[in-house]
Amino acid sequence: MELTLEWMRWTVPTAIFCGTIILTVIAMTIWQTVSPSLERRGFLPIPTTPGDRLFIGILSSVYIFFAWIGLTHFSLWILLAVAVCWIIAVMVWG
Repeated sequence: MELTLEWMRWTVPTAIFCGTIILTVIAMTIWQTVSPSLERRGFLPIPTTPGDRLFIGILSSVYIFFAWIGLTHFSLWILLAVAVCWIIAVMVWG
C-alpha cells in the first residue's frame, strides 16, 4: 500500500485571501498591544474587544460564504462585498 499526499495548490486569489487575513490579525495584535481597549457591548449579546469582534466577523463571514456557495448561483464578487460589509458592521457596531 502506497501513501501519497496531495498538497493544496495555491492560487493567487487564495494567497491574497490568506495573506490579508494574516496581515489583519498581525495589525490587530500590534494595535491591541500598543493601545489596549476595553470591552464594550454592541448588537452582539456579549461584551467584546476589537479582537473578539474581528474573530466573530471573520468566522461568521466564512459561514456566509458556505451558505452562499451551497444555496445560490450568484457571483462570488457580490458575496465578497457582502462579507466585507458584514465584517465592517461587526467591527463597528458589534
